[in-house]
Amino acid sequence: MSNIKINPNFTSIEQVAGTYLNPTSASKPQGTLNGASFEEIFKQKIEAGSELKFSKHASQRLDDRNIKLSEEQSLRLEEGVQKASAKGITDSLVLVDTLAFIVNVPNQTVVTAMDQTESDENIFTNIDGAVIV
Repeated sequence: MSNIKINPNFTSIEQVAGTYLNPTSASKPQGTLNGASFEEIFKQKIEAGSELKFSKHASQRLDDRNIKLSEEQSLRLEEGVQKASAKGITDSLVLVDTLAFIVNVPNQTVVTAMDQTESDENIFTNIDGAVIV
């Protein structure tokens, strides 16, 4: 038999098992991921998620309909998407003045855009929420 020395300072079998069988989990602080706290990760995700994109289709619709968003309207659109996200909406209608946007909220992507004045029906499908800003 081999002579294995076990540290006499251990007070339980769990300490021995934790030290010799899974040494990496003991070295990571609780509530962290790769050394970053939940709060740090959450802030990074919010900052990264604030970049609103326009799909090729939405960009084409804006060009075709000669719709130009002012900086103030763009900020309100982003605010509307943030509000939709906070409520758990995945596909949202966001109304800004007379402009209507369908937004895939988790992907932060405007899927389509239109001016409400050019449509008689004003019917929007495949959405699970609406935000008016």
